Amino acid sequence: MLTEMLDLFVSSFWETLIMVGISGIVGAAVGLPLGVLLYLTDRNGVLQSLPFNRVIGIFVNAVRSTPFIILLVAVIPFTRLIVGSSIGTAAAVVPLTIAAAPFIARLVETALREVDRGLIEMAQSMGATTRQIVFKVLLPEAWPGIVAGLTITFVSLVGYSAMAGAIGGGGLGDLGIRYGYQRFLPDVMLAVVLILVVFVQLVQTFGDWLVRRLSHK
Repeated sequence: MLTEMLDLFVSSFWETLIMVGISGIVGAAVGLPLGVLLYLTDRNGVLQSLPFNRVIGIFVNAVRSTPFIILLVAVIPFTRLIVGSSIGTAAAVVPLTIAAAPFIARLVETALREVDRGLIEMAQSMGATTRQIVFKVLLPEAWPGIVAGLTITFVSLVGYSAMAGAIGGGGLGDLGIRYGYQRFLPDVMLAVVLILVVFVQLVQTFGDWLVRRLSHK
C-alpha cells in the first residue's frame, strides 16, 4: 500500500510539473511578445496605435477576469480540438496556457513601463529601429521585472494545476481530490498540500535569486 501511494505521489507530481512547465513556457512564448506589443502600441508608444491596443487590451482583460474554473469548462471544445480529449494532463495544459498568456502579457507590459523613457528617446535620436529599441533597450532593462512576473505566473499555475485536477486534469490536485477527499484520507490531502507548498517555495526562491542576478548585471 505504501509503495503504491508513493508511486501515485511521484506520478502525480510529474504530471503537475508537466502541466506547469509546458503551460508556463508556451504562455511566456505568447505573452512576452503580446506584452511588448501592448506597450509599443499604447499612447506615446514607439508604434502608437490606440484602436489596435484597445482591442488587444479588451481580449487580454476578458481572459484575465474569467475565473479559471469557468475557463476550464468554457474552452473544453477548443481543448478537444487541440488534444482530442477534455480530461488528462495534456488537456489541462490548454486552459492553463490560455490563462497564463494574458497574465504574462500584462506583467511584461508593466515591467516595460518601468524602463526610463529617456533611454528610449536617446535610442530613437540615434536612429535605432523598433527592433533595436526592443532588444537593445527595453528587454535588457526590464528583464528583472519580467522574470519576477514570470515567477508569479509559475506560482499561480501551480494553484491552477491543482484546480484542474478537480475535473480530471491529473496531477497533485487530482490525487488530493480522489484520495484525500473522496476516500476520506486526510493524510493524503495533507501530504499533497505540503508538497505544493514546498514546490511553490522552491519556484519562488529560484525566481527571486534570478531577479537578483539580473538586477546586479
